[in-house]
Amino acid sequence: MYTSREIAAFEAGIKLGALYHQFVGTPVSEETADSLERAIERSISLQPYVESVSVRIDRGMLRGNVFGYSELSGKMIRAEVEVAYEGAHVRAVLEYDREKDYPMMHLE
Repeated sequence: MYTSREIAAFEAGIKLGALYHQFVGTPVSEETADSLERAIERSISLQPYVESVSVRIDRGMLRGNVFGYSELSGKMIRAEVEVAYEGAHVRAVLEYDREKDYPMMHLE
């Protein structure tokens, strides 16, 4: 069957995929970025097997529209999630890959 590490890695991928697809497009500004980071962390931390979550929004990419806010994009997000499953621990990262011009996920 599958090892505990493989299951933990799969679970970490699910968490980062949910984070990305749930929050991209969220209105965000300099004033709300910190609270959005915390809300994302708290939301993802509710999922099974999550040990820790860290989310950072690149403030330098925030460009207010005519109404004074930006929309969160995948390029702005750096997230780490640590998952533990039956003794196996993995850390997965979502971050923008400038070379590929795409937000990528990987295990560390």
